[in-house]
Amino acid sequence: MSQIEATSEAQLEQHRVELTAHCYRMLGSGFEAEDAVQETMVRAWRNLDRFEGRAALRSWLYRIATNVCLDMLEGRERRARPMDLGPARDPAGPIGDTLPEVTWIEPIPDGLAIPADGDPAEVAVARETIRLAFVAALQHLPPRQRAVLILCEVLRWKATEVAELLETSVASVNSALQRARATLDASNVSAAKTSPSVDEADADLLARYVDAFEQYDMDALTSLIQEDATQSMPPYELWLSGRDDILAWWVGQGGGCRGSRVIPTVTANGAPAFGQYKPSESGSGYDPWALQVLEIADGRIVEFTFFLDTERVFPLFGLPARIES
Repeated sequence: MSQIEATSEAQLEQHRVELTAHCYRMLGSGFEAEDAVQETMVRAWRNLDRFEGRAALRSWLYRIATNVCLDMLEGRERRARPMDLGPARDPAGPIGDTLPEVTWIEPIPDGLAIPADGDPAEVAVARETIRLAFVAALQHLPPRQRAVLILCEVLRWKATEVAELLETSVASVNSALQRARATLDASNVSAAKTSPSVDEADADLLARYVDAFEQYDMDALTSLIQEDATQSMPPYELWLSGRDDILAWWVGQGGGCRGSRVIPTVTANGAPAFGQYKPSESGSGYDPWALQVLEIADGRIVEFTFFLDTERVFPLFGLPARIES
């Protein structure tokens, strides 16, 4: 590789993290976001000789990445969370069907989508706008509206810049942005709305949660969970509303989680995350069960998302395939 090629590749690579965040907001899957960014880099590399510098390299890459995502989204159903698909279930009732992975919003490690050394204000926005609830709300928007809102509200591009990227008029951009904002307002989420980062979360609360869950101490867990908390477990349709129903599930149909090991991993979607391993039916060691992603507010846990597709998710988060005794 020549010095010029090495320099060009390095210039492309320095944008990978922010492009991954952009593609994740568009697609709702960390795996698909990585694929989209890789395709973006391939297209950019192939056309680098035709890039004449008339626009900033960053803008040019965003144009490519957005078009890659729009191509991937064409003719496809939106990704969702269980609470987007139906009402909360009875914890004693049937668990419901499992749906294919393409149905669900999937998690992403913060390190893939949030720059490690970015401006603190920009990092806070990046973290907030990959949260599960925000990304799920984005999926309610048609793809081009989604792109407009992300570019204008998250990345703070001007309407003229977005119109140029999407090869449309400023009036069309402003109209799409207005409709997108109305949809998000109905979901009660906003790109401007911020919540505490993982760094500011109550470390003692998380330590007490791990201890209480491993001990399966329902009294201790009761004191840590908000009364109106929710729990979901993709790929199952089932989701639960309220602390009482969550705990009823844990001691009822979810009783197989008793005796689990819970180990911290890198943050996911701007929130604390843990690998949960259940006692192996072989009688030795612990087998993977779920990536737990916890949302915290006002010193309590307000939402649990248990991602059960451990074969896909655990390697992404650097979690071991199993834990020995």
